[in-house]
Amino acid sequence: METKNPRITRPPGWLSALAVMLLLGLILVAVEGRGPTASETGVASPKLLRSQSGSPLSIHVSSNQLVDAAGTPVRLLGANRSGTEYACQEGTGFYDGPVDDAAIEAMRSWGMTAVRVSLNEGCWLGLADIKAEYAGESYQQKITELVDRINAHGMYVILDLHWNPRGSSPPTDQQAMPDRLHAPSFWAGVASRFKSNPGVVFDLYNEPYPDGNRNSTAAWTCVRDGGDCRGVGFAAAGMQELVDAVRSAGATNVVLVAGPQYAGVVDRWLEFKPNDPVNQLAASMHIYGPDYSPCSMRTCWDAQIAPLAMKVPVVIGEVGSYRVCDHVFLDEVMNWADGHSISYLAWSWIVGDCARHPSLIRDYAGTPSPYGVGLRDHLRYLA
Repeated sequence: METKNPRITRPPGWLSALAVMLLLGLILVAVEGRGPTASETGVASPKLLRSQSGSPLSIHVSSNQLVDAAGTPVRLLGANRSGTEYACQEGTGFYDGPVDDAAIEAMRSWGMTAVRVSLNEGCWLGLADIKAEYAGESYQQKITELVDRINAHGMYVILDLHWNPRGSSPPTDQQAMPDRLHAPSFWAGVASRFKSNPGVVFDLYNEPYPDGNRNSTAAWTCVRDGGDCRGVGFAAAGMQELVDAVRSAGATNVVLVAGPQYAGVVDRWLEFKPNDPVNQLAASMHIYGPDYSPCSMRTCWDAQIAPLAMKVPVVIGEVGSYRVCDHVFLDEVMNWADGHSISYLAWSWIVGDCARHPSLIRDYAGTPSPYGVGLRDHLRYLA
């Protein structure tokens, strides 16, 4: 979504007994469908944590699938945790709502395997218009703590560039494109910070919409190459230079790349795919309904998304029912995506207006809104 602030996280006998106990523990882990959390194991490094499937928390691209360290297919299923894109810029803090262990465990209890976290370019880089206490290293450390906590609860993290400046202006919203003045430095810094964490995925830009929000050759060229693009108003950073920034930092993490029209179309994604020396790219897609996105109908999913998903992994980074507080549309998208092994994350895990935001929850204990009930019940069923 464009505007995210709702307003509106011994002896042989003894050894035999121990062996039986260990075996029973392994069986229980398998039945529960998750590995031990950091609090259970005392292990702090995300690289050693385990996903809910019991596999090491690591993800990479293999052909048209995302797979874990064992080569088992993985889908990123969960929700967006907004707030980290605007609280710092407004000078009110780092988060909107709690992100402690209880809050993060509430998300995991829904059956989520991933959480998408929105970032503010100006806060990360410590630009002059951001309060010092919420900028630079302070902001970076708080984001790192949140990532570690989410990983510790057995879930992957997607980091996306959500709010950015118009060149030298304050980062008070998302723009038509990332800015060349700051975005490459932002991604070089993020990549350097998380390059040793294979449980983190990078989403290069939330929702590009150059060339008057059209699905045109000019828009696709701008998304890939940046520069002086129609409808942008500043020198844009293209996805190619942002991929280059991530890889130059030594990061081999999976990278998500969106198309134009607010990440609403992927019909020319392969044609304008950036070059990645490590071949770890996936396609990003956003879908809002009933009719809020250009590809909100099943006929479009069949025509655009399904063929692409046969060649590269597709992640629907945002999906939701807008203007109505129910899960009819969300159910339709999830059921379709399940049939095509596509990942999806609903917008958004934050207390707010169920229909206008849209908000999945009534409180941070995880009480679902009428819209959120659909996601919770569906993910629990899959788990």
